[in-house]
Amino acid sequence: MTDLVIRALTESDAHLFHTMRGRDLVGRAAFGHRYATADNGGDYRPEWTWVALRDGVVVARAAWWAGPHDTEPVLLNWFDFADGEEAAGAELLRRAPLHAEYELILPADWRERPDVRAAAEGRISAARAAGMKPLVERYSYRWTPECGLPERPGRLEFRPEPDDAVILDVLRRVHSATLDAHAQKAIEGGGPEQAAREELDFFHWCPSPRSWWQLAYTAGGELAGIQVPARNPSGPCVGFIGVVPEQRGHGYGYDLLVECTRFLAAEGAEFIAGATDRGNVPMAAAFAKAGHRISQERIHLV
Repeated sequence: MTDLVIRALTESDAHLFHTMRGRDLVGRAAFGHRYATADNGGDYRPEWTWVALRDGVVVARAAWWAGPHDTEPVLLNWFDFADGEEAAGAELLRRAPLHAEYELILPADWRERPDVRAAAEGRISAARAAGMKPLVERYSYRWTPECGLPERPGRLEFRPEPDDAVILDVLRRVHSATLDAHAQKAIEGGGPEQAAREELDFFHWCPSPRSWWQLAYTAGGELAGIQVPARNPSGPCVGFIGVVPEQRGHGYGYDLLVECTRFLAAEGAEFIAGATDRGNVPMAAAFAKAGHRISQERIHLV
């Protein structure tokens, strides 16, 4: 077997990305997404797109993604390899000088489909061989007007909060006890402060108005939580739902999600994306109750 050549693409040879043959059972290609560089109307940069070639033929490929103003990758969200080339895929990830969380997109029924499950497990195995480890499995949701607007429970009052210091303090309280795996990872590194600041940075990263962020209060004036309707580079999304620890057990997560959904719908959203960890049973129940349907599952490796 000949040696691998592993390198980044350039704008002039980005077409090589499309020459690899294989079945698109998992990942972005399985959901109709197409690789294209920013200069060609796409989301990717050739210098952040790496391929492994054997005898001049692409046998593995990886594309790291970021928003238009980011200076380093945010996610590895395209990674695959030709049949029998799992080792080449692992070597590609080891040698590419880019590091970001790997997000593997899967059909919601991937566990029940042997061919799809095998494709998923092959990618996970290659990523693990390259030194990554699974962080969390998540449900991805998609609300459309056909799902119907959930009725407001009417238990909470929502107010904009213009002061980032106040927002940061609420996020610290929310993350002082959390089921979210990404927040838990941040807490391991720097406590609730780091988790809160990473959340706030994400809010500012989204290209949606700062004025959309809202705190929620009970009828007695006590803080219940925070809901952040947002738009990310792909469109409208549930940016954040968080209930402060002392108000949990009342189902307020559902109230916050309903308000977020109705807010975005009133802004003209034709769809709303959302996500939660598979292990976050209360939030998954709230999404189901509010009419958000599971569209995908995702596995995150770091």
